[in-house]
Amino acid sequence: MPLKEARVSVLDHGFLYGDGIYETMRVYEGVVFMIEEHIRRLEHSAFHIGLNLPKSPDEIKVSIYETLEANGLKDAYLRLTVSRGAGPIGLDPSLCPNPTYFILAEDLKPYPRRFYDEGISAVITKTRRNLKEAINPRIKSLNFLNNILAKIEAIKARADEALMLNHMGHLAEGTVSNIFFVKRENGHRSLCTPSLDCGILEGITRNIVIELARRNDMKLIEGEFTPEDLLSAEEVFLTSTIMEVMPVGKVDEVRYRVGEVTKLLGAEYGKEVAAYVSETKAAGPSIWGYE
Repeated sequence: MPLKEARVSVLDHGFLYGDGIYETMRVYEGVVFMIEEHIRRLEHSAFHIGLNLPKSPDEIKVSIYETLEANGLKDAYLRLTVSRGAGPIGLDPSLCPNPTYFILAEDLKPYPRRFYDEGISAVITKTRRNLKEAINPRIKSLNFLNNILAKIEAIKARADEALMLNHMGHLAEGTVSNIFFVKRENGHRSLCTPSLDCGILEGITRNIVIELARRNDMKLIEGEFTPEDLLSAEEVFLTSTIMEVMPVGKVDEVRYRVGEVTKLLGAEYGKEVAAYVSETKAAGPSIWGYE
């Protein structure tokens, strides 16, 4: 339906309490990249908040591709949202018998080419990442106030992204991204990224980049890192479904070059996308009949 006709109740608990989950997906040439992984993560998020999804995985695929087809989109941004649904005021999930389920689809507005050539700017914020024992970071929830507060700090600093620390002062993640950086010690270069134990979302793009690094025989360290580790790095980049592999040219007042590791993994990621799209198209009509 047209966006102006879409309506959600003011009693929807996603609106009232941030009680819900979502997935952001990227579409290349009519193919939803890593659709199975996104749906699995949606199911994981739903399970951990006790939310019964209104559709099966196959039905979700159908609705995603139907939305793309209805909008005539080939290179697109998709957001699938499932909230607890409308119900009386109160925190009891049983007040909402029917989840709200909707998909937004629009033309992808890619980041400017110069971002990939020169890198974006970021700041390390005072806003800390939510304590993982309070809100499980592996739940991709609608409750985004933590990230918004960090983003406000970045906007005030005229930076493109905000990087958050956890309660221990270790690097966690960006507002919409995972963090990677390259360190050189004793003549050896390592690719570093905060571990899941730091209280971060298990990013789908993050997992792909980790696998690509291993394929290219890079030394990879998933662990706990301080801001000083990042600020003394040779290269820094961020990953997300929409960003892909995004170089960082500046964090706070420290500048970085867009180095060979970042360029290599960015190129390898592009090949991974191309192969996935090609294989999906070669498989012929899918279960949802979308070509």
